[in-house]
Amino acid sequence: MLGTITPCLSPSINFLPRSNHVLTTTSNSILPLNHGHCVTLFSASPLHFTFYRSFRRPNTLFFAETASSAATNAEYVEEPATNVKFQTSLMVPGCSDSLILLGTGFREKVFAIIGVKVYAAGLYLNQSIISELNVWKGQSKDTIQGDSSLFKTIFQTSLEKSLQIILVRDVDGKTFWDALSDAISPRIVEPTTEDESALSAFRDFFLNLSLRKGTFIILTWPNPSKLLVSVSSQGLPSAVDATMESTNVASALFDVFLGDNPVSPSLKASVAEGLSKVLK
Repeated sequence: MLGTITPCLSPSINFLPRSNHVLTTTSNSILPLNHGHCVTLFSASPLHFTFYRSFRRPNTLFFAETASSAATNAEYVEEPATNVKFQTSLMVPGCSDSLILLGTGFREKVFAIIGVKVYAAGLYLNQSIISELNVWKGQSKDTIQGDSSLFKTIFQTSLEKSLQIILVRDVDGKTFWDALSDAISPRIVEPTTEDESALSAFRDFFLNLSLRKGTFIILTWPNPSKLLVSVSSQGLPSAVDATMESTNVASALFDVFLGDNPVSPSLKASVAEGLSKVLK
């Protein structure tokens, strides 16, 4: 199946010259949350990529004071290990409703026995997802954190989930994707040709990026078979830069952060604490 990179322009951001390519590919603050519907996790879906590439001027601002007046006036939660601030509610590119922050954490890599923080992350959910989790009402943080079926239920809903990543150090795109791919690959037991093509094309997307400190990367699951990616070095992204439809890869990526062996244990622990509060 053919994916085409199409330029995407926002009136609020200045862009450098763009280039088009063609890829061939077959915690902490909680608000009470309403009702949604579930879909089947492993339903068959075609593989499809659409890439929208916008090259923004580099910006070393760590926090998005210039993102928008709405962002400036929003309430925030600070991730304690990195001091990165996350809005308690967020309008994510590709979503029709504002999402609510459920927890924050950080990703750390060890270099020569020294732990180095790479990014902070916050999980946002559609308000209605909580109504799908009534069976876990009254459960403790520890019980919730250890129950993989709860997080699978969150993923299986047809309501939006989004992970906001903010880099706290410069990382080239290849390094970022290689680390992510190393975590995704073991989670796809028998990758199909479509899965391998999806990972390869997605890798190509990140290879061309310069990920500076303060860059925002937003991964959004509008449903269990689709993943949206938005990247910006100038505060919150205003558009979707890449769309992928592949249930296995989308599921594996969600599991990387909220599965049984997450790359950021602090994020999952914070989300579990947030869930225990709203499910009292």
